Parts: sequence; C-alpha cells; structure tokens
Amino acid sequence: MKLKLWQVDAFSERVFGGNPAAIVPLEAWPDAALMQNIAAENNLAETAFFVKTGPGAYDLRWFTPNSEVDLCGHATLASAHVIFRFADPALNDVRFQTRSGELKVGRGDANGHVMSLPAASSEPFTPPAGFAARLATALNAEVPKELHFSAKGGAGAGALTAVWHSPAEIKALKIAGELENLLLEVKAGSLQATAAGDSKPYDFVSRFFAPHFGVPEDPVTGSMHGALVPFWAKRLNKKKLKARQMSARGGDLICTDDGTRVILQGPCALYLVGEIEV
Repeated sequence: MKLKLWQVDAFSERVFGGNPAAIVPLEAWPDAALMQNIAAENNLAETAFFVKTGPGAYDLRWFTPNSEVDLCGHATLASAHVIFRFADPALNDVRFQTRSGELKVGRGDANGHVMSLPAASSEPFTPPAGFAARLATALNAEVPKELHFSAKGGAGAGALTAVWHSPAEIKALKIAGELENLLLEVKAGSLQATAAGDSKPYDFVSRFFAPHFGVPEDPVTGSMHGALVPFWAKRLNKKKLKARQMSARGGDLICTDDGTRVILQGPCALYLVGEIEV
C-alpha cells in the first residue's frame, strides 16, 4: 500500500522553524497498529492521519512515536494547511472530528490559519513534600514559584504547569534528571513551563516536555496553549495575547481567550512531499 505524506512546519513562516508534523491522508482507517508504526518510523512529535467524511469535514487522529493522543494543536493546523493547499483548495474552513470533539480551522490571513481548540482550566497544585525541589533538579533550574494542574492540558492529558519568574529561566531549562517518573508520580503526562513576558511583543513564554509520550521536548505545542491562554488571560486581564514557545526551533502564536474555546493563529511552511510504502 502506498500513502502520500506531507511534512509541514507549523507555527512558522519558514522551514526549520516551528513544529514539524507528518500528515497522511487516508481513504479509510487502517489498523491502529499500522498508524502507530508509521508514526514511530517518522519519529516526529506527531503524525496526523485524516479521512474525509463530507464537504469540508474530516475525521482526524494523532500519534506520537509511542502512542495515540487525545489532542494535538500543531498537527491539526498542519493538516488544515495540507487540505487548503492540496486536498481541497476551494475550502476556506475545515472541520475535524477528533477525540477532543470538533475542531475548526479557518484559512486565515497573512498571519496564518486560525484554529479553535477547547480551553482547559487550571487549578493551584500542592505537591508532595520535596517535589518542587526535585522538579528543579530534574530541569537544572531554580525551584518554580508556583505549580498548577490542568486535567486537560498538553496532548489532552493531565498536565503540570510550573511558573517561573522570567523568560530567561524558561529558556535555560534543561532536562538533567528523571523527569518522566517525577511527573507520573503526580499523575501528569506532561510539564508546561511558563513565565510572563518581560518585554514586548510577548505576553507570556513557555516550553513543553512530554517524555511519557515519547516527546522529550515539543518545539511548539498548540494543545498546551489551550490551558496557558486562559491562565495568562485571567492574570493579565487581556483576551488577546502573543505567546512565544522558547524551544530551540521556537514559534510564535497569536492567542485569543474565547471563553470555552481558545483561538490560535499561526503560519505553516511546507518542508516535504513524499510517498510511503507499507
């Protein structure tokens, strides 16, 4: 069986920036084991598969190198980019049915496509004794000033949000210990590291670590912003924010807190068009 594949750098105007996702259109769903093997072979943070179900309507699933996940923002944006550019160029809006409900992406403007994701609430988290210090050691960092927990954060799973004082501290984070086991101790699938921006144009910055899903660090994470946008919108008393994910590749997101939804806008850059044989 031969399948087409596009690799797209999401949340970036240029290749080699943002977050790469592999996009594989399908006529019908194959066995999940095959999709998982393709995702493992691609070895990207996410491989997305979609099946057309009607005019402008698709079913969409996402796989990391080791598991299927409930939500992935950047691969959703990249999937819409492939549909708008190649699969159905007449469309201005696309609807995806997913494990996280219906997700909509509009073609957008010069700032990129516009994606609607479910918002995720966060609550203050009181960790076990010594946990914050161990987390700091695992990231070669100072102890974070706050911890919060989102039942539906990055990848749609429970996420621990750690707040530091400055963007410089976020940029300097480096995995130096057993982060995965530490997060699992508090039933978190990922860590959302964040700080308020210390200068224009960014209202807040972040990084995202999900070793449990086979993604030590994700370059630009749409699903994380489903939790961080409401978090910072409330603190900063702003509905529209500009965010920077400070990974090595990096990415910028224009974010809007829309109540039960978070609206994210960003560009995509096509890197590769190919064919796989399985």
